[in-house]
Amino acid sequence: MQIPYIMVFMNPVGIQEYIEKNLKHNLIVNALDGFAFWWGYSFYSPTVILPVFITHFTSNPVVLGLIPFLSTAGYLIPQLFTSRWVEREKIKKRIPVNFGLFLERLPVALFVPATLLFTNSDPRLITALTICLFAWHSIGAGGILVGWQEMIAKVIPTRVRGRFFGVTNFLGMGGGILGAGIATWMLGAFPFPMGFVWAFALGAGFNLLSWFFLSLTKEPPDPFDKESISLVDYYRNIPALLRNNPNFVRYIISQVIIAFSGMANGFLIVYAIQHWSLPDAFAASFMVAYTIGQAVANPALGWLADRRGYKLILEISAGLGIAALLVAFLAPNPTWFFAVFFLRGVNASGNYLGSISIAMEFSRPESRPTFIGLANTIPGIAAGVAPLFGGWLALETSYPVIFIVSAVIGFMGFVTLHWAVKEPRFMSKSEVSLMN
Repeated sequence: MQIPYIMVFMNPVGIQEYIEKNLKHNLIVNALDGFAFWWGYSFYSPTVILPVFITHFTSNPVVLGLIPFLSTAGYLIPQLFTSRWVEREKIKKRIPVNFGLFLERLPVALFVPATLLFTNSDPRLITALTICLFAWHSIGAGGILVGWQEMIAKVIPTRVRGRFFGVTNFLGMGGGILGAGIATWMLGAFPFPMGFVWAFALGAGFNLLSWFFLSLTKEPPDPFDKESISLVDYYRNIPALLRNNPNFVRYIISQVIIAFSGMANGFLIVYAIQHWSLPDAFAASFMVAYTIGQAVANPALGWLADRRGYKLILEISAGLGIAALLVAFLAPNPTWFFAVFFLRGVNASGNYLGSISIAMEFSRPESRPTFIGLANTIPGIAAGVAPLFGGWLALETSYPVIFIVSAVIGFMGFVTLHWAVKEPRFMSKSEVSLMN
């Protein structure tokens, strides 16, 4: 039962006592949320499953580039536009629970009837419908993500947050490995499109179970009232906020470069399928390697993040992303792509853990949603443009060329992050106070 605003422990000390009292409960239900979410995600992954599905209807790299475009841009860009809403909401949980059910979860369920009803119709129709549903899901997830991040930042203290994300994602990836194995079996055992129908159905089921566990979170209301300002004034204040925090600006620049280096990620599976004429089941098996990479990385990176900060995690992630691209470029046969997707899994795990957590440490709580929104939306624009540019480059040259171009850009991002950005956890209190 959610506590009412009028309770006497609305002061910061009382809030902190409430958080500590319910910490075990919140760790468990949010770990179960992550477990169910990532298990379900493995059945409709935009890294492997959706591109394999779409390749049945088109081979155009620009159209195929819409899946990675939406999985990054749709997820990241909306966040700055919802951060003011999150700052004004006393209980952040309401955003991912009340709104997330329709904005993020419902479109995943609609993959099932769409695949059943329209797969045998005009290929352009099912392609457009699949892309529209995934756009709904991704943009919806981006719209509620700042609220979810703020909820986690409130109820999971910094001292255990890295381990929480590491263990939660480890459990989720464990389920994801099983899910990827089941999806691979389904695509081989059932005639097209029924393998995808069953995979999407399981994805939707676990997605809904994830929402149920999330709804059980016990979150106290904010102990402060955010000053009410107009939308125009809110965005007008952002340039001054950025000027007062050059380290944060340098961090965003590094993430913009790294995000643009992701132009090739969505085409790895497409290249493997087309270059070696792989069947669906073999192509889907790369999802197992990808998920194992995430599962192996999460607890280790979470443990390391609690001790060394999230900047190091992002550096490791960037380095392994470059390595994955180089292996893909050199691969003499498709079995090498198990290594490619394993490295991509570790890369994705580190990037998710690092980027979703480091933004929480750049500011005080009352300004945190704005910092989170800026840290995600600005790189999200680059991440959105990147696969579209990659699709054009593939048309003009070849997939191996975009692998090398992406690796070079990724190295530039790594250099910027490593040498230009200071770990925010080690910034002085006076430096943090200037940021708000």
